[in-house]
Amino acid sequence: MKRDLGIARCGLACCLCSENVECKGCKRDGFLELSWCKDAEWCENRKCVIERGLRGCYECEPENCTKGLYERLVKARGFAVFAKRYGVDALLDCLERNEKAGIVYHREGIVGDYDGFDDIESLISFIKSGRKEDV
Repeated sequence: MKRDLGIARCGLACCLCSENVECKGCKRDGFLELSWCKDAEWCENRKCVIERGLRGCYECEPENCTKGLYERLVKARGFAVFAKRYGVDALLDCLERNEKAGIVYHREGIVGDYDGFDDIESLISFIKSGRKEDV
């Protein structure tokens, strides 16, 4: 876990991402200059939080949002809702504990153990417990 990369503006876990080894986390450098990021220009969630002056979607209403990644990814919304309820540090603590217990963020490409949930509350329960049988 690269805890210093933290949680992305959208809620995804930059700290656990293995997609781009050059990535510095989407909040680095004021989150405005991201020449190393192939997704920076099209990311609706990024644009929205910059326009609103927020640190992340978790400071808004992620549970009711369908912009960008939230239209299709329960994972992104679920992580943001978790951060809104319990705080970013609590999310990082859970993700770190879960990683040490063998839970994988990216198992195949960008799909891992936090994917495949149909609803936010089941994902949040999994983040908190680290056990799928508790979901």
